[in-house]
Amino acid sequence: MSEKTENRVALITGAARGIGATIALALAAEGTDIAVVDYGEKSAAEETLAKIAERGVRVAYYRCDVSDFAAAKATADAVFKDFGKIDILVNNAGVTADKLLVRMEEADWDRVININLKGCFNMIKHVTPYMMRKRYGRIVSISSVVGLMGNAGQANYSASKAGIIGLTKTVAKEFAPRGVTANAVAPGFIKTAMTDALSEEQKQAMYKLIPLGKLGETEDIAEAVLFLVSDRARYITGEVLRVDGGMCM
Repeated sequence: MSEKTENRVALITGAARGIGATIALALAAEGTDIAVVDYGEKSAAEETLAKIAERGVRVAYYRCDVSDFAAAKATADAVFKDFGKIDILVNNAGVTADKLLVRMEEADWDRVININLKGCFNMIKHVTPYMMRKRYGRIVSISSVVGLMGNAGQANYSASKAGIIGLTKTVAKEFAPRGVTANAVAPGFIKTAMTDALSEEQKQAMYKLIPLGKLGETEDIAEAVLFLVSDRARYITGEVLRVDGGMCM
């Protein structure tokens, strides 16, 4: 079987920038058509959309709040109508609202759970009918090492990412008979604009937590996703792949 994902269609949430954009570009380089789903204005995604188009694949932008059940359905239906199929779903959209639990407001909890976890449920719920018709599908949801180990100041985020793992394992069991696999990727500390802004002292403290002694790159997450949606991973489902430099062993 081919190891590539050419002639397939991927719906990727939170794909306008950051890890989501890198995943989209990696899949596009393999010949995958890309549906970029993001909550921001299309203008904020223009650079990513242009880079994807340079790969010679079809690309379209869909503005969607993934925490909105009806909006998620409308988006999934629109992607199917425009592309004719949905082979790959990557649940990447996520937010943080970090506070110690004693200071965390209900709104902080609800927003993170609704976008990070309910958003995954919404997209899976509305995309899987199209996958089941073809008896083929690849679902990858971006969790986090804090969903495995917890983290002070991130009760909401940790709970949402742990929930994604439980959701992934259940989806894997329910949809396996229909040829659909579901896996999760759990990133550790990844180099982003936010980590670039940290002081050298903060960075050194972070490095001490990572056996490999350095931050990961967004490309490291994209490569893991690329593997899990490829034919090389056709017999892998319900797995949580840590990409964390050994941080959560």
